[in-house]
Amino acid sequence: MSRFLSGLARSLAGRRHKWFLLGAWAVMLAVALPFAAKIGTVTKNEATSTMPRAAQSTQVAVQAKKFGSNQTVPALIVYSRDGGLTRADRARVEQDRAALARFSASGKISVPEAAKDGNALLLTVQLLDKGENVPERTKAIRAELAGKDDAGLHVKVAGAAGQVTDHVAVYDDLDSNLLILSAIIVAVLLLLTYRSPFLWLLPLIAVGVASRVTTAVAYWFAQNLDLPVSGPSQGVMTVLVFGVGTDYALLLVARYREELHRHADRYKAMAEALRRSGPAVVASAATVAVAMLCLLFADLNSSRGLGALGAIGVLSALVVMMTLLPALLVVVGRWAFWPLIPREGTEPRSARGVWTRISSFLAKRARLVWTVSAVVIAALGFGLLGLHVGLTPAQQLRHTPESAVGQDIIGAHYPAGAPAPTTVVAPAASANRVAAVLAGTPGVASVPRTEMSLDGTLAKISVVLADPADSDRAGQTVDRLRDALATQTPNSGANVGGPTATSLDKLRAGSADQRLVIPLALIVIGGILMLLLRSIVAPLLLLVTVVLSYLAALGVSHLLFKNVFGFAGVDESWTLMGFVFLVALGVDYNIFLMHRIKEEVGVIGHRRGVLAGLTSTGGVITNAGVILAATFAVIATLPSVSLAEAGVVVSVGVLLDTFVVRSLLVPALALDIGKRFWWPNRPWPSTPLAAPPRRRQVVTHADD
Repeated sequence: MSRFLSGLARSLAGRRHKWFLLGAWAVMLAVALPFAAKIGTVTKNEATSTMPRAAQSTQVAVQAKKFGSNQTVPALIVYSRDGGLTRADRARVEQDRAALARFSASGKISVPEAAKDGNALLLTVQLLDKGENVPERTKAIRAELAGKDDAGLHVKVAGAAGQVTDHVAVYDDLDSNLLILSAIIVAVLLLLTYRSPFLWLLPLIAVGVASRVTTAVAYWFAQNLDLPVSGPSQGVMTVLVFGVGTDYALLLVARYREELHRHADRYKAMAEALRRSGPAVVASAATVAVAMLCLLFADLNSSRGLGALGAIGVLSALVVMMTLLPALLVVVGRWAFWPLIPREGTEPRSARGVWTRISSFLAKRARLVWTVSAVVIAALGFGLLGLHVGLTPAQQLRHTPESAVGQDIIGAHYPAGAPAPTTVVAPAASANRVAAVLAGTPGVASVPRTEMSLDGTLAKISVVLADPADSDRAGQTVDRLRDALATQTPNSGANVGGPTATSLDKLRAGSADQRLVIPLALIVIGGILMLLLRSIVAPLLLLVTVVLSYLAALGVSHLLFKNVFGFAGVDESWTLMGFVFLVALGVDYNIFLMHRIKEEVGVIGHRRGVLAGLTSTGGVITNAGVILAATFAVIATLPSVSLAEAGVVVSVGVLLDTFVVRSLLVPALALDIGKRFWWPNRPWPSTPLAAPPRRRQVVTHADD
């Protein structure tokens, strides 16, 4: 295996191969760009993209498509005035009713429904549900109503159409915006890291190519294998590629610069850098990708889609950074590092500075350091107390959208469940029997409407609940509806869906996914670590540290959500996806560290090898962690609460891993446990050398 890696490294760093690689990537990029530009045509932000696969609410959403041209989405226009509507207000409503009839699927709008208190009127416009039709028509309705407000008369567009429109607006141009922001963040941090006016461009070019190739591959999978691609998952994929791609670039460039201090020939330096850092980068990418693929076993479609896209992104970043970036670096030569050009025979900067002092401190106080670090991480985990999982549709956005304001107004004047009715789909033959059961179930205010599918085989029954759709009591009513249908109309095939049922099913599916995917991810990641380190003790300890780090990150994030951002809770999907991201990325940095430590231990023994490995990798891994945290922090600025929470959780977790777990806790544990850390492996030499000398290389070619 080592012979194969050495041969591959020499090929990738060859004098002639560099031009072949650059040409191949130029062709590949030219092919990829048109496909990447089409990603919007396969991106779906429909409700089923975030719902559980087999839940009743998902079945209702799928069955609704069978209603064809009869399938409509209600836009609820509510008019209200404190103290009661005036005659002029009622005349205004009738005018709007006539003007807005052209937006209705039937060409007309039913008589407005008056609230019992006399302070509100409700117009219901049934919009055809065809592709982008609903958001476009809802925007047109809002434009029609804009600027017509009379003093004291409030007019809001709510209902399912209003909610869909407000949520879709969040993802407009999401990928391009995240791409630009991520590129700016990475460029600035690389410039600060390398302190060179040229070097930062090469990793940025490579990661930009990786991003476009990833998007093109995602488009192909979506087009040909029906891979679900949504706006949120596509945005996270873009940020992930920039983050991990830059990490791999930093590790390779750091090792290349280190080898340039030992070799006069830059091609030999690159071959050695690839040979020594390549296994760690490949193992890291494999760990993250396999962890992402564990999400394919989840029930939530949002988790499954993100898992596949994440794996595609990580593997694309790996291939680009291990082929294109080395070619770019050897083409430019050591002048890319100007003004801090690494010269053969000089001492690498990594051997001096703050990490030497940290290593010296750890050597004297290892047990104290890991004990204090563990206590601090455990204490941060107490921030999880009072954690509320689950967000209502109105809580999914950081600002208060018009649909949420309208829902509140409707709820104040009409039955609490009227703004978001529950939907039941049943065979047409049993529709009357099902409707009677629904009407007699406690917690149901009314069963106002039954709609038939085009082929006459299905009936869609609207159920207005007595309680607000996002309340616990409404969820209990949904459970009663399902139980009543199962016992009183067995084998009827009725499914209960709608907003309340969807939230309930997503919450339960999220809990079930955690119980399945988390143990699976830990087993898979632990297996990869054992293969890489050929040890049992070290991988188990690494897994424990990253799990503790995840709990601490979630605790800190919960405090931030509650006290700084003012979020109502944590999205049910991100307790699982946050775990997979943080455990995978946390192990990612530990692989970088432990691979180098194991290399040094094999030369100078365990204790000195741990300290030398930390000193050598401390700076580059810290820079990598800061850049990855910064790229995910870009997501935290988005108006979507779910995405913002994802950005905060990952950013906090990566920083904890970078500055506490990987820098202090893991090396201190390795020092305190001693050689048992590697059990049953024995990577240290029988007689440790006094120093890790490196022979001066015989130069066969001058650096041109």
